[in-house]
Amino acid sequence: MNTIDPGSVNRLNERLLRHQALWRRSLFFGLTFLTALIAGLLMLDILKVNGQTALNCVALPLFVVLFGWISGAFWAAVIGFVVRLIGRDPAVLRPQRAPPQPLRGRTAIVTPIYNEDTVRVFAAADAIWWSLQQQAAQASFDMFILSDTRKPEIAIAEEAAWRALVARRGADGRLFYRRRSDNVGRKSGNLAEFVGNWGGAYDYMIVLDADSVMSGQALVSMAEMMDAHQDVGIIQTLPLLAGRDTLFARTLQFAVRISGSMLASGLAFWQLGESNYWGHNAILRLRTFAQYCALPRLPGAPPFGGEILSHDIVEAAFIRRAGYKVWLVPDISGSWEEVPSNVIDYAARDRRWAQGNLQHIGVMPMRGLHWLSRVHLLTGILSYATSPLWLLVLIISSIVTCIQAVSGHQYFQPGAYSLFPSWPQYRDGEIAAVLAMTAVVLLVPKMLGAFLVIRDRASRRAFGGSSRIIGSFLFEQIQSMLLAPTMMLFHSEFVLRALLGRSVGWDAQARGDRGIPWREAFRRHRWHLAIGLVWGSAILVLAPHFIWWMSPVILGMLISVPFTVLTSRADLGRALRARGWLLTPEETDEPPELAAAAAARARGPQPASPFEPLALPPRVPLSMTAEAPAYLKVRITPRRRMASSA
Repeated sequence: MNTIDPGSVNRLNERLLRHQALWRRSLFFGLTFLTALIAGLLMLDILKVNGQTALNCVALPLFVVLFGWISGAFWAAVIGFVVRLIGRDPAVLRPQRAPPQPLRGRTAIVTPIYNEDTVRVFAAADAIWWSLQQQAAQASFDMFILSDTRKPEIAIAEEAAWRALVARRGADGRLFYRRRSDNVGRKSGNLAEFVGNWGGAYDYMIVLDADSVMSGQALVSMAEMMDAHQDVGIIQTLPLLAGRDTLFARTLQFAVRISGSMLASGLAFWQLGESNYWGHNAILRLRTFAQYCALPRLPGAPPFGGEILSHDIVEAAFIRRAGYKVWLVPDISGSWEEVPSNVIDYAARDRRWAQGNLQHIGVMPMRGLHWLSRVHLLTGILSYATSPLWLLVLIISSIVTCIQAVSGHQYFQPGAYSLFPSWPQYRDGEIAAVLAMTAVVLLVPKMLGAFLVIRDRASRRAFGGSSRIIGSFLFEQIQSMLLAPTMMLFHSEFVLRALLGRSVGWDAQARGDRGIPWREAFRRHRWHLAIGLVWGSAILVLAPHFIWWMSPVILGMLISVPFTVLTSRADLGRALRARGWLLTPEETDEPPELAAAAAARARGPQPASPFEPLALPPRVPLSMTAEAPAYLKVRITPRRRMASSA
């Protein structure tokens, strides 16, 4: 009887995947570059009609680059829309549909924390552990809270909360807490220390953020997929935004919930096994991670040198360089995270990410990286570098318009005899085409996401009905338009600070629904307000007809202070929710894990003294601040460090 060679099957599957990757990436990048080229040719015709200038020569290539940037997001959304209409993508990794099998591997669930709100952290841990205990495979998981906290009073509260949680859930020897004596390497160093000292006892590691919540079913599904696919190094879920009440946060939650799954499906379509890692709500093959993802210090001083801040994209690149796949799997449900509750905290988080992503300039030349990993690194850089480029394009267009308005058109060129004047020419059709293309590229993706929700009866009901969805969609579009100029200025400032050598600090992220007072909003936005006043006044005086084109940008700067204050209010967010606006499925039918986390937060800090001493099994320390037990302390030696470069 003939037998099937597993090696031959794997090689055949690999060839089929490479073929899929070739035509899918050719389609995506071809459409993206073609769209940017068409827009660039239209803009060239507009700019050259009345004579080329030095400013025009600068503006045109910037425009093409920036239009290509937004075109990529547009085509990812369109592709994701088609995938969601069809219902599935056969080439993309999916959760197991067969009857569950006993898990072969053991998994460590790890949550690195740093000066966090103790109640919120352990409320989330409580909800995750409770949900996991409902699963038949729960014995294959342990949980670790990995603290880098520097404040003694918070550290004391953390250990007390951990003791109470272990006692309440009967998690002796299953749920651990460890606080480092130093925080070398920050988050990545925290994980590296855990992996090096205790990772050898586990096959997989699920990394969570301090604000992450995952269902037990999602945790088990990820472990099942890693068991079934030995060539996979990382599986990244799509974390949905939930848990906030401010108007700003609820608007973001609605926007991501409407189109997030569609966009993720579009990314997975062309990235396939060379997807990205976002640093949390993901599972990693632990020994592979330990052996190939040790992070070096980049040469030079911060902000471009030193410790790598945005480590996740780099780790995905090195997992792929080692020959293992990285998959984004949008269809794993039960993965959530929180979002900053106001514009100021949102920008503060972006400042850290901006410096970390700009550091990837030093990572891109390293040897052996897959070309798509370099694309991911470049994408991370451009996600912040495009803001000063947009600002430069807007400034150049304003200068050109004001110069033309002041000097007027030269009907007879100096030094050149001509019987007939050179009449000014306008390309109204081309201008309308560029504006239409821009509107389509920016607005259609969200419209497609809303259409997918409205066409499905269950989804439509979960979002509050068609009329509420359309109204909330329009409201979110207005907020996005008003926020965009402020974020452009924030990101431009972050990039400029990095170029000037000013490194960002590492502070704990603000959690909870924090309202912004007027004084703080004015202090953070005073330069945005000043720029808007000067810019708008100059256009009104020199080229008043142009103010209508620049009004969305100028208006966003002028109202930045009241916008930040009002959108940070939780009472406004709750009032809109009571009227059915900006609803998400997590608000209309709260998942049990999010409900459990909310209930644990409401209980507040739990006293530890009634539960001491804990009855732990022999050789298991009460706290992992002491020496770890022998059966957990299994070291892994890295085989190939990330320091190799071209």
